[in-house]
Formats: sequence, structure tokens, C-alpha cells
Amino acid sequence: DAGRLLNYKGVMLSNMPNLAVTFGYTNASWTLKADLTSEYVCRLLNYMDQHGYTSAMPKLEQYPNQTEPFVDFSSGYFQRVMDQFPRQHTEKPWKLHQNYSADVKNLRRGPIADGVMDFTKAEEAASKPPVLQAAE
Repeated sequence: DAGRLLNYKGVMLSNMPNLAVTFGYTNASWTLKADLTSEYVCRLLNYMDQHGYTSAMPKLEQYPNQTEPFVDFSSGYFQRVMDQFPRQHTEKPWKLHQNYSADVKNLRRGPIADGVMDFTKAEEAASKPPVLQAAE
């Protein structure tokens, strides 16, 4: 259920390993964000390759009490399915920016190993229990 996940840097989803998504800007050229997303994913894959990692997962320890909709978009067709989109938090890295300058800073220049991204190697992944979120 994507509606129970949190967006991570506008690129990945909480506790979902090796999955990246592209969602462009609703207030600017879609491809600006798509390009930044692609750059970030390439940086992430290069980092993983350099360190021998096989899995990268934005790890959410505890679901926050306060979340916000994925985007602030008022169109009816969007509002009708908003509950099916991931949520966002009010703080980085779980905050989705609709701002190119902020995204350049976070995605192009920000650290890959930021303390939230959890990396594992193949042998470690086999011994780790799966990350599960409690159902409501």
C-alpha cells in the first residue's frame, strides 16, 4: 500500500530496497526533476558498486505522527487518488521539494550515505530479517 510509505528525497520510498521512482515537477518542466532523479540514482549505484553493496533502502525507523500529502496539487483527478500516493514528512529527507534549487542541493550535491540510507551486501541481506510495517 503506497499510501503508507514515505517519500525519500522525492526519489525512493521508505523501507523499499532498490526501488527508485520518477515524479517530475508539477510547477516546472517535468524533465528537470526526472534528470535530477536519474543523476541521483546513478550516484547511488556508483556508490554501491564502489563499496560492494547490493541493496540500498531508505530506512524509516518509526512512522511519524504528522505527514503531508505527496504533493500540494488541487486538481480533482489528483485529489481522488491522493490516498494511493506515498506521504511526506515535514523534514528532510522525507520532504518532497517542488523546487529545482533545493533538489540540486539535495540530489546532485548531497551525500549518498546520509545516515538514513541503509546499505547491505549480499551476504548481509541473506541474514537480515525483512522490514515489515504494522498494518492498521
